[in-house]
Parts: sequence; structure tokens; C-alpha cells
Amino acid sequence: MGNILSGKKVKNKRKRGARHSDDLSVLFEAFMTIKEAEGRAPGTLQQYRDNFKSLITFLDEFGIPHSNKEIDRDLIRHYINFMRLNWRQFKGNEHLPDENRKVGLADSTINTRLKTLRVMYSTLENEGIVIENVMKGIKNVKEIEEPIIILEPVELGRLLKAPDRESYAGFRDYVLMNVLLDGMMRIGEVTHVKKSDFDFKTNVLVIRGAISKNRKTRFLPLLPSTMRLVRELIEEIEDFDSEYVFLTNYGERLRRDHFRKRLVEYAKEARIEKRIHPHLFRHTAATRFLENGGDSRMLQKLLGHLDLRMIQRYTHVSDDSIKKAHAKNTVMNSVIKAQAKPRKILI
Repeated sequence: MGNILSGKKVKNKRKRGARHSDDLSVLFEAFMTIKEAEGRAPGTLQQYRDNFKSLITFLDEFGIPHSNKEIDRDLIRHYINFMRLNWRQFKGNEHLPDENRKVGLADSTINTRLKTLRVMYSTLENEGIVIENVMKGIKNVKEIEEPIIILEPVELGRLLKAPDRESYAGFRDYVLMNVLLDGMMRIGEVTHVKKSDFDFKTNVLVIRGAISKNRKTRFLPLLPSTMRLVRELIEEIEDFDSEYVFLTNYGERLRRDHFRKRLVEYAKEARIEKRIHPHLFRHTAATRFLENGGDSRMLQKLLGHLDLRMIQRYTHVSDDSIKKAHAKNTVMNSVIKAQAKPRKILI
């Protein structure tokens, strides 16, 4: 009797899916599939990718294979120290001045990158894809609380005058600045708004749950003057076949990094020495809202935070307000007043 298996393909090895792989890229993509299925916001997913890329950059720097077998707590701690002390920002950019080639990342940036690894390994552990969660026992870097910088009214005035409103790109940037200040939203939200998100009858901008960081829809009232600028911009982009409002010269949706770079140029033109970035508009507007008597719970709704404590991250009383409050309420006022009373003269 002949061999009935003669000529048949023999299978000796199993398919190596994520559940049986040590390849970090395979594990990461499995993690991303889970998070995409959970409906995480596009900005959150992109942050996961950026932070994972940071780990791969570190491994490549020291010639470490991209294998989960290489990842343990000691390596993670070396990674933390490398980010703190040796990470060279903008590496490979030959056109950047030496004074801008900073070494070491901010503590908050390091903690954000560690958060991604925590979420990743916790998710993979819960799914049974990895046996050990190497992030257990890894603590955040203790952040030094630095004062949050905001823009003064005169600085805002100079910054808003910087764009050339006679050009399309300049006018678009000017409108974007106004919307950011008035609506206090994140740059990643405003660059995703569509024409249909603006209600010109009620002067309200709808931040859809699909583009909101916390996946919850919120309604932002805008001043009539801001809405007029938006309407004018929409008329300008009629030639483009796009549902988005903030577009490049080629009709593509404006990317936040593109706007961030243009904002830095505007700051130079406006002679502003502070570090200018899109989120600074949110910091500034939120702080002034409270200083002008706005309610913190109202601000919570406008900013889109679920926890009232998060407001403290975005609102920091300015030095001028502290000086005014101190001058009004210091105990020395009563002391000075008492000393100003005429003394009794004993005869």
C-alpha cells in the first residue's frame, strides 16, 4: 500500500500571531487593534504611535533587538534616564541653531511616554498576550511644578497682527487664532471641525464626540465677531472640495504641526520671547476667564474636562492678579491705616 501522504505539504511550525510573538511591533499592533475597537480618539491613537516610536528609537540607539524578551524593568529605567539626561531633541536637523538643540526631555513628556507603555502592557496582560507586565513597579518621574506662562493682552495683540490677512494662509491663521482663543478648544479639535459644525443662527460651534479627546460632544458659544470671521473663511475656501474649515493652500486639512511652525514664526515677528505653541491660547483664555469672574464649573464644561480638578492644570492666576489681590487684602492695610491716625498729644 502506497503512502497516501506522498506529495502532501507538511506543516511543522505554527503561525506566529501576537499571542505567540515576542516581536514588539507585532505586540504593539495587537494593542492598537484593541484600542481602535474600543473607539479611542484619533489623537490618542496617534499619541500611542508617537510614544512607541520613542521606545524603538531608544532601542536602536543602543543596538537592542526589538524583542519583548529584551524588555524588563531595568531596561525601562535605563530608558527613563536616557530620556532625562541624554535624549537629544531635534536630532538630525542640521538647520537648527545650537541653542535650540536641547538635551533631555521634560518630566511631563517622559511621563506621557511611560503612560503609553503602561496602557499597552496592561492591555496585553489582560488579553493574555503577554505573561508579565514589565511596567508594574515603574513609577513616574517626579515633575517639578513650573509656573505656567500665559500671554499678556499686549502680546496677544501683537501676535494677532502678525499674519498677513491679505494672503489666504495668513487670513486662515488669523481666524484660527481667534477661534482658539474664543472657544478655548484644543488644536487637534479645531483642525478637525467641519463647516456643518458651526451654527451661525445661534453662534455655537459643536465639538463632535468623534474629535473630542474625551469622546463627548460639547457646545461652544462663540462671539458674533468670531463667527463672522469663520463665515468669511468658509467663503474663501469654496473653491476647495472639502468639508473641513481650516485648509492648506492646496485644499487639504491643516495639520496641527503645520500651524505650530507658522505660529513660531509669527511669535518671532511679534517680538514675543515666550515659547509660543497652540495650547498656549487655551491656557491664556482659561486663565483670563476665571480672572474676569467666570465660574469654574462653566469653564469645566467649556474645556471639556470630566473632572473639576483638571481645571487647575489650565488655569494659573497671573502675577498681576496676585499683586492686585495682595494689595487689596494684605493685613498691612489695617496697620498703615492705624498708623495714619493722629496721635493724641499729652499736655
